[in-house]
Amino acid sequence: MAFPNVLIIIAHDLGRHLGCYGVPTVQSPNIDALAADGVKFTNAYCVAPQCSPSRAALFTGRYPHQNGVMGLCHALFAWDLYPEERHLAAILNGAGYLTALAGVQHETTRPKEMGWQEILPVRVVDGRPQCARAADAAAAYLRGRAAKEEPFYLQVGFFEPHRAPGTPGEFGTMPADRQKGVTVPPFLVDDAGAEEELAHYQGAVRAMDAAVGTILAALAEDRARNENTIVVFTTDHGIPFPRAKCSVYDPGLQICLLLRWHANGIHGGQAIPAMIPNIDLLPSLLELAGVSRPRDAPPVAGRSFAPLLTGKPYAPRAEIYGGMTYHDYYDPLRCIRTDRWKLIVSFCYNLSLMDPSQEWRPRTITKTPPDPSRARHDLVELYDLQADPRETRNLASDPAHAAVRTDLLRRLRAFMEETNDPLLKGVPPSPMHRMALDALQHA
Repeated sequence: MAFPNVLIIIAHDLGRHLGCYGVPTVQSPNIDALAADGVKFTNAYCVAPQCSPSRAALFTGRYPHQNGVMGLCHALFAWDLYPEERHLAAILNGAGYLTALAGVQHETTRPKEMGWQEILPVRVVDGRPQCARAADAAAAYLRGRAAKEEPFYLQVGFFEPHRAPGTPGEFGTMPADRQKGVTVPPFLVDDAGAEEELAHYQGAVRAMDAAVGTILAALAEDRARNENTIVVFTTDHGIPFPRAKCSVYDPGLQICLLLRWHANGIHGGQAIPAMIPNIDLLPSLLELAGVSRPRDAPPVAGRSFAPLLTGKPYAPRAEIYGGMTYHDYYDPLRCIRTDRWKLIVSFCYNLSLMDPSQEWRPRTITKTPPDPSRARHDLVELYDLQADPRETRNLASDPAHAAVRTDLLRRLRAFMEETNDPLLKGVPPSPMHRMALDALQHA
């Protein structure tokens, strides 16, 4: 059997803020239809609650502290994949796939070296959101593949619904969407500021959903191609609000993950509740497609969930891990999550929440802590997710939970040792730190 095509659509900052994940006021008919026609993972998580590290993990199957992207890739942040890393695009390219990128990628500064043969031009058109323009480029690419025998790998990255400071409502040129009301997540204070922000955020989600529809409609124009294409829709991390993005609480790590492949019977609206970290996507896609990883590639930390989709035995993960090292600044956190428990260790006495609003005066405030400008990290946090799903009551100092704390600390340390986490040895220097030393040396 010929290799299947692979289409991955990844949105910025979306979390699970979609109709198909139970948010009633968000208008996402195209994504909801994909969920109804495919498989929805109801407990998918990223391993890092910020853009570049999460994407680097997703596309290499390795944690950020393994693959080199412990912070953002752009500008003087300058983190990048290690030369020996193998991006999914490179692996599929080596197996004979035609590889193309449309729109945003945020996991490397060297996209050509990471395996893309084509980087599709996305025209700048005033007034049109980036997602619409990226979708047009992707749709044109799909229509141009009609006469090609080789399988394709197409990765489409949408900027939306990332914040766009300086635009009306701070979420781009799209109008706010209040048509079905506005859903303010329960960890935020539901006031006028939150309602205003979430309305504009919903507008950005609605525009992004329309772009998904453009791509899927172009794919469906060729029935055989549509049947034999693995379609994945996902995002990098949680929504861009306090206590979500840039935090390792569940709202920062929760992601949407949808997958469909008609030719292999992976469709029909199935919901899978197993905990799935996004490092598992790469080995899963390779197993589904029948593609082997290069022998010289570093070993993946993820493991395939393909058996869940093909009816074969699968042992669910007992725990998943997450963390952050750098984003706007050095804020090292590591966590372990089971079905019931979440344990977080903080390595620096920073403010308890990094502000993801990109505004001097955030319009949205958390319920816990009520004043994030004064609260700081605890050394260890422990939450009972069954009794306290919003992670508001830290049980780390409760003698009744000492055994749970000790067990999770041991498991987290074993994970960090197994994956050679540099935090065990000290502060990993940032690329800008190295640039500064170089500037001083050559002054």
